[in-house]
Amino acid sequence: MKPILAITMGDPAGVGPEIVVKALAAPRLWQVCRPVIVGRLPVMEAASRALGAGIAFAAVDAATESVADSHCLLVETGPEGDRIPHHGRATAAGGRAAIEAIGGATQLALDGFVDAIVTAPISKEAIRAAGSPFPGHTEMLASLTKAKRHAMMLVGGPLRVSLATIHVPLAQVPSLITARSLRSIIELTWDAVRLFGLRRPKIAVCGLNPHAGEAGLMGDEERRVIAPVVRALAKKGLPVSGPYPADTIFHRAARGEFAAVVAMYHDQGLGPLKTLAFDTGVNLTLGLPIIRTSVDHGTAFDIAGKGVASPESLLAAIELAATMARRRRPA
Repeated sequence: MKPILAITMGDPAGVGPEIVVKALAAPRLWQVCRPVIVGRLPVMEAASRALGAGIAFAAVDAATESVADSHCLLVETGPEGDRIPHHGRATAAGGRAAIEAIGGATQLALDGFVDAIVTAPISKEAIRAAGSPFPGHTEMLASLTKAKRHAMMLVGGPLRVSLATIHVPLAQVPSLITARSLRSIIELTWDAVRLFGLRRPKIAVCGLNPHAGEAGLMGDEERRVIAPVVRALAKKGLPVSGPYPADTIFHRAARGEFAAVVAMYHDQGLGPLKTLAFDTGVNLTLGLPIIRTSVDHGTAFDIAGKGVASPESLLAAIELAATMARRRRPA
């Protein structure tokens, strides 16, 4: 059986509903999974009409087994008659609708109705206006699933990159890279790559400083924090090595030498990945009790409703979630 994936609509005022409809119209989606859309029925119907996709959605009760029985099903979230935001603006109403879809999809996965969830983009401004205490998807999902630890991995083209720190000023990065946090990121990365079906799941760890510190001449984080953690985990049997200079390790990983790279900060890891896979990157949340992938782009309010948004990142996220779900099933 193909895995069942819950796909959220994202912010209704962004490109989320549009790329979901475009993905549903792509034969490659149906080859890898059985989708269940989670969100507002009027929003998804409007997107289908605007694109001339001809997709009919059948609303079902999230609490019934019928979720697993048919195609083009939609689990509706939010109260009937709630205002639907216009395209192109971050609003509290849009943020509330996006939050409800995320919560609904997560509960479907926790209850075992679906094998994984795939999320369309949300607006940080909109969910904040709706009263969310979380800065984005990752923190919200960690809270909903009661995950004790979590991390972000980006997958695109030949690269898989985990981030030791995410959305923080560069000045704060050195103090946030601790032995405990780095060990957790590497272990979570190892858990993830084993679900990718790779033959040689070796992990490389970046240095923080130029030339990986150059033996302490350009910083001591490598020999004081990073190298001891890598050595300790390697002794436990994890196929991890480093720290390596960031200016060469991504080239080696792209050639297949490593299954994943652990980067020390956001742009160190995402610069190379987005250069190689700008339109097809996938955001994968590590450490959750459920599988969750997402597009690697935002709501694109400037083009929302114009029919020009590409579904490629969403399709890549769906394919990765399906692959991981199939590999997790036997366990």
